[in-house]
Amino acid sequence: MTIVLAVVLTGLFSVTALLALARLYRGPSLLDRVVAADMLLATMVGAVGAEAAVNRHSTTLPVLVALSLLGFVGSVALVRFAARDGS
Repeated sequence: MTIVLAVVLTGLFSVTALLALARLYRGPSLLDRVVAADMLLATMVGAVGAEAAVNRHSTTLPVLVALSLLGFVGSVALVRFAARDGS
């Protein structure tokens, strides 16, 4: 059952990452690309969290915290840059 769960989760996260990459590539504006990059990072956090849950270990917790902080700080910085640039 664990193998089936891992295959299903891998497929779902792969589709999500591909859709986020497509929006990142085709995004008509900077803010669309920022949202797509944030979605890609959230997908990565979800994939690492799912891997930790399936394998039942907590050694990847610092990686999850670092990715979450990177996503938050990056999104806030880019939105502040876009707000300053637009006015």
